[in-house]
Amino acid sequence: MRIFLIIALLVLSSGCISDQPEQEIQIEEETIMEQISISSDAFKVGTSLPVEYTCDGEDRSPALTWDGIPAGTQSIAIIVDDPDAPGKTWVHWVIYNIPANSSGLPAAVPKNKTLDDGSLQGTNDFGRIGYNGPCPPPGKPHRYFFKVYALDTTLSLKSGATKSQLETAMSGHIIAQGEMIGKYGR
Repeated sequence: MRIFLIIALLVLSSGCISDQPEQEIQIEEETIMEQISISSDAFKVGTSLPVEYTCDGEDRSPALTWDGIPAGTQSIAIIVDDPDAPGKTWVHWVIYNIPANSSGLPAAVPKNKTLDDGSLQGTNDFGRIGYNGPCPPPGKPHRYFFKVYALDTTLSLKSGATKSQLETAMSGHIIAQGEMIGKYGR
């Protein structure tokens, strides 16, 4: 009986002793990013964009204002897209290298590659420079995400960059962000 107990203890304890190094469990810390508040006098969060800011109207950009740009910001970028578009998320506006001291954009931003303040505009999914507004097919209203990013650098992109190119250039440089959502349906 004694031998049985000794063997049982050896078997049980061998599971606790190993020549293999212990595996470390890595816990990723969640990075808490500062939030930028973004608003528009043209529409409120979650409401419909007025027709003048769509392809059914003047197709001009709405005025946007933001607050909460943190110290250390070197430039600001904006992406407007529609994740409800058939087939893919449809990009309506890409604008970057907006001066860090800016607190917004006026309505009807000119559809130029370079703006007077040095901001650069990219190519949207209509294949055009600047803002082109909501133009969904008939049916359920789509959501339009107006996203603002504070960056710790001025991007070396030329004008005409796509959303994908902008996102790649921004990677690792976003120090704060915010968004607001508008809707539009036909």
